[in-house]
Amino acid sequence: MKKTKWSLLALLFSVLLVLTACNGGDDKPAEDTKGTEDTGTEKDAKNPDELFTLAVENEEEAIEGGTLRVAMVKDEPFQGIFNWELYEDAYDSYLMDWATNVIFETDENFMITDTGLATIDVDQDNNKVTVKIREGVKWSDGEPFTIEDVILPYLIIGHPDYTGVRYDTQFQNIVGAEEYNAGKADTISGLKKIDDHTLEISFKQLSPAIYYSGDGLWSYAAPSHQIKDIPVAELVESDAVRKNPVTLGAFKIDKIVPGESVQYSRNEHYWKGVPKLDGVVVEVVPSSSISVAIKSGEYDVIQSFNATKMPEIENYDNITVLGRQELYYSYLGFKVGKYDFENNTVVTDLEGSKMGDVKLRQAMGYALDIEQVSEVFYNNLRERANSLIPPVFKAFYDDSLEGYTYDPEKAKALLDEAGYKDVDNDGIREDKNGEKLEIKLAAMSGDATQEEIIAFYLQNWKDVGLNVTLSTGRLIEFNSFYDKVEADDPEIDMFMGAWGTGTNPSPAGLYGKADQFNYSRYTSEELETAVKNIDSPKAFDTNYRAQEFKKFQQHIEEVATTIPMQFRYEIFPVNKRVKNFSIEYGNEYKDHLHEIELTAEEPVASN
Repeated sequence: MKKTKWSLLALLFSVLLVLTACNGGDDKPAEDTKGTEDTGTEKDAKNPDELFTLAVENEEEAIEGGTLRVAMVKDEPFQGIFNWELYEDAYDSYLMDWATNVIFETDENFMITDTGLATIDVDQDNNKVTVKIREGVKWSDGEPFTIEDVILPYLIIGHPDYTGVRYDTQFQNIVGAEEYNAGKADTISGLKKIDDHTLEISFKQLSPAIYYSGDGLWSYAAPSHQIKDIPVAELVESDAVRKNPVTLGAFKIDKIVPGESVQYSRNEHYWKGVPKLDGVVVEVVPSSSISVAIKSGEYDVIQSFNATKMPEIENYDNITVLGRQELYYSYLGFKVGKYDFENNTVVTDLEGSKMGDVKLRQAMGYALDIEQVSEVFYNNLRERANSLIPPVFKAFYDDSLEGYTYDPEKAKALLDEAGYKDVDNDGIREDKNGEKLEIKLAAMSGDATQEEIIAFYLQNWKDVGLNVTLSTGRLIEFNSFYDKVEADDPEIDMFMGAWGTGTNPSPAGLYGKADQFNYSRYTSEELETAVKNIDSPKAFDTNYRAQEFKKFQQHIEEVATTIPMQFRYEIFPVNKRVKNFSIEYGNEYKDHLHEIELTAEEPVASN
């Protein structure tokens, strides 16, 4: 029988006392995404139209100019890597969105359109794509936008000294990319400049993913006139990336206070037209104070707002709360191998890994009462996930998967079958050899709510007889968390992460054999085949591609090396003075920044 909210909270409180004693009470902010990952807020993903609106309605007359004030909810400094080839977490991408160098625009189905800075012409028979950019476009510093700015990102990502994480299986699909990365060639042979506005790219193969910026096609430009002469190994720490990046977007960056705020002004050279706002200011705001800041009218738009704060703001009359199904899932990952960075490959070791037993992993999934957490802490703005493909991708999401729903008795039975038994009758199971078993979990730090949630999960596992403790003895700060996960820290047996999938649902780049983002370090012939088939020429047959997506989802569910935890809604509280702001996919604010307006000199406060 389900626990009531109050009994759950009572249990959490008692468990939290133990957890706090273990980690010194060092509360830090919750963040559960990174890279293509992110943070945020959610709602019942099944009935989006009944939960939130997608755009603000504001018929009031707009003032001239004005500065949009944006709060980015984060409990520690942002990294500040303002380069699409090198950034690693969602927060930097949020900051770059206001001054984006994206060259392709997409429709409501996330497919590339002909309305952006560049268009594509796909030659499926010859595995070639022609990228053509608009003429007459300028960077924010007045320099012309040329095809060299489209070529440069490929030369950065593929370079032997590249320090980022985007040299993956998809990128290696470009003809000549592997030879260039290995230092055997001075350039990527598959890149052919036709003229100052046209690039021809040769691929080893093409699939439908090409229309979603997949198959190795890159969606951003880089200012070659500013950074082409900076050594790739030094680029991430250069002033051009950290202090004074130039942009093709509606706004240009004027001032960066490292880790704290970014100030933007209108880009007079913006190709869609001069923005109506004078500028934008984005500030990092702690989760503990964001609700008060919203009420007092300090900000116009809130990014990465957490669903746990919804009860605090739901009666404010100075905001409109927008929400949409997010391209996101959180997950529980089990370390079952290592990444060989020298040879760029995942090395799976199920026999030698503490988490190598599939029944142990499955049991740990069934032991988690995620349904209660979604209800009590997230006000049903998250729901238990059954797949690694978010439901918003209707053609590929497999709604028939049962997932690992809460079933502690099934968890106990699986552990018994696998030989994990309580030998000394202390309530905690030993391993198969009768030795003490301690499983170390890495989870990201957060506010008090995050502490309570993780404490509850630890109790879930204890209830089925498993001794799960925190890696490092406490929750881990966002940036350090991913550094440890990426490095396969031996203190991590399993971890709780999240992915923002982007507009291409393909698992390539995340679960392929060569992918650094394959954090569980699991690969198999069946998995690799499914990942490759999803982005194969045969996948131009929609039914075939859907079946391969289904195979991928079913295989991951069976092996349970990555267990889906939650889907969520992305929530944007927007002040009543904002006009022309939408989060509808295919028509969102990021594509229309130049049209956003304000109807008052200052944000409106709540009564």
